[in-house]
Amino acid sequence: MEKFATIDYVIFLIYFVVVAGYGFWIYNRQKSTTASSKDYFLAEGSLTWWAIGASLIASNISAEQFIGMSGNGFTVGIAVAAYEWIAAIALIIVAVWFIPVYLKNKIFTMPQFLKQRYNETTSLIMAVFWLFLYIFVNLTSILYLGALAISNLGGGAYFHIIMLALAVFAIIITLGGMKVIGFTDVIQVVVLIIGGFATTYVALTLVSEHFGMGKDVLAGFKQLMQDSPKHFNLIVDKPTATSTQEEVNKYLMLPGIGMYLAGIWIVNLNYWGCNQYITQRALGADLKTARTGILFAGFLKLLMPIIVMLPGIAAYVLYKNGALQEEMAPGGHFNPDNAYSAILGFLPNGMKGLSLAALTAAIVASLAGKANSIATIFTMDIYNKYINKEASEKKLINVGKITIILSIVIAVLFTWDDLLGIGGAGGFTFIQKYTGFISPGIFAMFLLGMFWKRTTGSAAIAGLITGFLLSIVFNNYAPAWFGNETFLYTAYKNANGAYEIPFQICMGLSFLFTMIVMVGISLFGPKDNPKGLELDKKMFKVEPSVMVMIVLTILIVGALYVKFW
Repeated sequence: MEKFATIDYVIFLIYFVVVAGYGFWIYNRQKSTTASSKDYFLAEGSLTWWAIGASLIASNISAEQFIGMSGNGFTVGIAVAAYEWIAAIALIIVAVWFIPVYLKNKIFTMPQFLKQRYNETTSLIMAVFWLFLYIFVNLTSILYLGALAISNLGGGAYFHIIMLALAVFAIIITLGGMKVIGFTDVIQVVVLIIGGFATTYVALTLVSEHFGMGKDVLAGFKQLMQDSPKHFNLIVDKPTATSTQEEVNKYLMLPGIGMYLAGIWIVNLNYWGCNQYITQRALGADLKTARTGILFAGFLKLLMPIIVMLPGIAAYVLYKNGALQEEMAPGGHFNPDNAYSAILGFLPNGMKGLSLAALTAAIVASLAGKANSIATIFTMDIYNKYINKEASEKKLINVGKITIILSIVIAVLFTWDDLLGIGGAGGFTFIQKYTGFISPGIFAMFLLGMFWKRTTGSAAIAGLITGFLLSIVFNNYAPAWFGNETFLYTAYKNANGAYEIPFQICMGLSFLFTMIVMVGISLFGPKDNPKGLELDKKMFKVEPSVMVMIVLTILIVGALYVKFW
């Protein structure tokens, strides 16, 4: 494995100067002009559809995808691509039904939605919760996995220096506000896609070379399918009495048909439709621009498994056949999350710098987007409402900038010695574990709040608590309390010897019972709820150009499932 050449440093430096220079230029420009807080946090009316779509992808595809999903590709295979391909369908649902509700009711933050639809208590509780989640789970995991991936390219050196550099880079971008984030994300996503395809190309040629077929991408891909056919099954087989522990672990991660009944839909619809971090890109645009941008992001999601998952499968095949032994276990510690870094190390001069830039782009774009959302929620939903109601626009923007810096500094401190145990749990697992506990309650609260006027504030709070408590019960206690097999679920022994219900099944059960509780409580409330949102059937009408994008996306997803089912 060769070290970086001069051309790699030059390519990476060009990327850094272009992105950071543009961000710094916008930052200095805004210091001398008067801007509203909505313009700063939402880039109101200034983002084009392609900027919205690119920004969504750049913010979504980060270290947990490049590193965590490649690691899952190494372990499970193409089944993990379901997260990306179902996301494309989820984005259609968000574009057609969710975004019109937000824009019609002039919603700019998710806590504002909860206050307008339910009550101030629900809004404040969730504002504080989202701040903790974004800082202590998302920012920390992005920083940790990003620094780990880049440092592994140099044999595990300079982890803390790299982490600080990523943090500073993200601050430079974020201080310019949503406008600079949105347009620099276009640069980021172009670099991300080109660098990602370069890595996949090299991964497949490494496979073809290892098996004596020369540098042939198609031959490498065919060899992956021949060598490890189970890694190309979209549905993980249900364990039997003769299944190995490895096969059981795969099913616990991605429980076959069961995950398509609820879990994967809850994950995606909650993430793409009820998440300030994501919806913020579209909330400052008109309906057609927002819809087109979201659907463009959905189309780009179809490409992501090629970039973030195939290198993991290639690493698995190479490792299985005697290659990448040292690269998969730097310092003697084997970890599937090292798969992407292991492939990166074999890129030729020039491409290595480009792929490093792509990885950095993904990390920095996600950090910037998350930090901006933290600043938006704190400034608009806490500071301006409870601390300083008379704050000027300039004051609100300055508070947002201070919040950006503080949130990233806090994340660095907690990531420095891995205080939250991100590395121990595995990056992708860490994020899924802590966000999945609250996704059923939050999604139920938003779904009923949007489309059933009778839903009450009491039901919303009860649903949030119920969803969280049931997630704990099903994830940690259900097998011990109710047995390992019931008409609702089947538990399997995990690697630690304890019985466990597949995570996505737990989410589905928690969501089901949370909906029942919320509907029951609301039925005892007033029939005519004055807190219901304004809905108009006309706002759900889809333009012909948008319909073409929807049909094309559905056909591509359908073809992929027919091929790999």
